[in-house]
Amino acid sequence: MAYGGGGFAVSYPLAVALSKMQDRCIKRYPALYGSDDRMQACMAELGVPLTKELGFHQYDVYGNLFGLLAAHPVAPLVTLHHLDVVEPIFPNMTRVDALKRLQGPAMLDSAGLMQQSICYDKRRKWTVSVSWGYAAQIFRGIFSAREMEMPSRTFLNWYRRADYTAYAFNTRPVSRHPCKKPFVFYMTTTGVHPITNMTVSRYESHRVAQPECRWKMANPGDLRTVIVYKKPDPYLWDRSPRRNCCRVKSKKNNTLEISVAVCKEGEVVEVM
Repeated sequence: MAYGGGGFAVSYPLAVALSKMQDRCIKRYPALYGSDDRMQACMAELGVPLTKELGFHQYDVYGNLFGLLAAHPVAPLVTLHHLDVVEPIFPNMTRVDALKRLQGPAMLDSAGLMQQSICYDKRRKWTVSVSWGYAAQIFRGIFSAREMEMPSRTFLNWYRRADYTAYAFNTRPVSRHPCKKPFVFYMTTTGVHPITNMTVSRYESHRVAQPECRWKMANPGDLRTVIVYKKPDPYLWDRSPRRNCCRVKSKKNNTLEISVAVCKEGEVVEVM
């Protein structure tokens, strides 16, 4: 359950129980603001607690949601609220057009939408993070999964201040080191392979000026496209929550190919 405009879900048995007493119940709480507050009060009278669901997003923030969406928690994406006060989730588009683009992967594999996978290109010493259906990031160097699953502070709090103590969750700063800035690739198209029935999503480089890096290693800036192959998994949330694993398949010219799938037995995202 979320708070404010982020929404909440009610099970069918609970809805039946509420329907028998809600009209009487809400009259006892005229001072409460909003339907969600009153609903919780009636649930309390029934003795039913709230279950926190991380996929309901209130987003009382300003600015760019990229840091939050690129490190989405291991939970189904259900709602996005307050999109009218943040930047479009895809660059160089209107808010409405950006949401329409997100509908493409949502129609193909709604359970996997925004789910983060983390892996390493050992040959080039890159860290790869894929938020399926939204964006891919490539970092020079090796970063732990613990660090990568923490949202980067690309946004401001509700009072428009860069105050990391104002959030109810852990965040990490946007790195100022010229060699630690991510190379971002936004999803442009999604489809289904006619033979393998796997989803094929294409992510194009977001071309922004990158500071000079003096590390003597492969430069992700040479890439233009990331292709991600993933089999739809409608029963993902019937199992215990766990991130999918990604594997770097190949690099051809300016394109990096990645596969995303259920982790194999004993597979671990280990820092080398």
